[in-house]
Amino acid sequence: MARFARVPVLRLLTGAALLTLLSTASASAQAPPPVIESPVVHDDGRVSVAFRALNAREVVLAVNSQPNLPMTKDTDGVWRATTTPLPPDVYGYRVVVDGVHHLDPLNTDIVPNLLNPQSKVHVTGATPQPWDVADVPRGTLHRHFYRSAIVGDDRDYYVYTPPGYDRAATRPYPVLFLLHGFSDDARGWTSVGHAHVILDNLIAQGRATPMLVVMPLGYGDLSVVSRAGAARRDPAVRLRSFERFRASVLDELMPAIERDYHVARDRAQRAIAGLSMGGAQSMYIGLNRLDRFGAIGAFSAGGFGNAPDLDAVFEDMPADPALRPSVLWVACGVDDSLLEGNRAMRDWLTARQVTHSYKETPGAHTWFVWRRYLTEFLPLLFRR
Repeated sequence: MARFARVPVLRLLTGAALLTLLSTASASAQAPPPVIESPVVHDDGRVSVAFRALNAREVVLAVNSQPNLPMTKDTDGVWRATTTPLPPDVYGYRVVVDGVHHLDPLNTDIVPNLLNPQSKVHVTGATPQPWDVADVPRGTLHRHFYRSAIVGDDRDYYVYTPPGYDRAATRPYPVLFLLHGFSDDARGWTSVGHAHVILDNLIAQGRATPMLVVMPLGYGDLSVVSRAGAARRDPAVRLRSFERFRASVLDELMPAIERDYHVARDRAQRAIAGLSMGGAQSMYIGLNRLDRFGAIGAFSAGGFGNAPDLDAVFEDMPADPALRPSVLWVACGVDDSLLEGNRAMRDWLTARQVTHSYKETPGAHTWFVWRRYLTEFLPLLFRR
């Protein structure tokens, strides 16, 4: 009797039958979740955000300067919300899921922050803003890393060189040291403040002098920004951070900039400015070293206290009128919790007959205010 091999049934199926079997199996499997897009900026300035959270009970969209907006869940487990039309600006936002804050996982644009990072969305309008990229010559951002012997760690700083920067130019370039606020890092003024874009636009319009801008990491002691919180509330830690940062700027950063870039070395062509903590540092460094800095800007600076405190903080400010800053620009929003500290600074400068500009504007302690301050401050610098 002939013997037949035992062949598995699947091998006997025709190609068409096999395709049918596989199609049936695929159809019985769960369909993949639909593709979602977030954020979406609409032509009228509304912003739509989508966030997948299948088992969440409550999801809220939190956008800077806007009321929290409840999100609605669809049948696919995706929560969605759309804002009212937003004024043209750069906004940070987070999605709050059952009380827990989340970044938007579909958005790679981030507001960097050591304590409170956010997702970022840029709303443009019919009228370009100073921080919107325009069709103008663009400068270059350079990132540097170095070992700080003073602070005792490895850190970075950014340098903006203006369009057409030329190391062989006859006249060296003026330089602005631009300092970030508390909990920001060295990326703050470019990633969120768009300082390099603002300067590109102002230079193209003839409103600002081509200059270098140096943006360092602004902590002399990183424990001041610890998540634990206890160290950053310690006045001794804060003072140590200020003093070490000042020493690092004067003795490490400035020599490096003068070695690596074609910059002027006289005080008339050197400025320092910053926001919040960086504004206080700019005043602390600049007023005590007017032999090194000829212009100072403080945006919503941290308060130094009452007049006797300020006498001690600025005890090294030269009395020589020839060393007074050509520009001393102080500004704060009227809804800012640091307003009274800035008013105390104004009164102290006035009592000591130090020429300065002081202004209060609408707004709170936010980047919405500081981008506008930088736009107003830059044209004041290095006028010939």
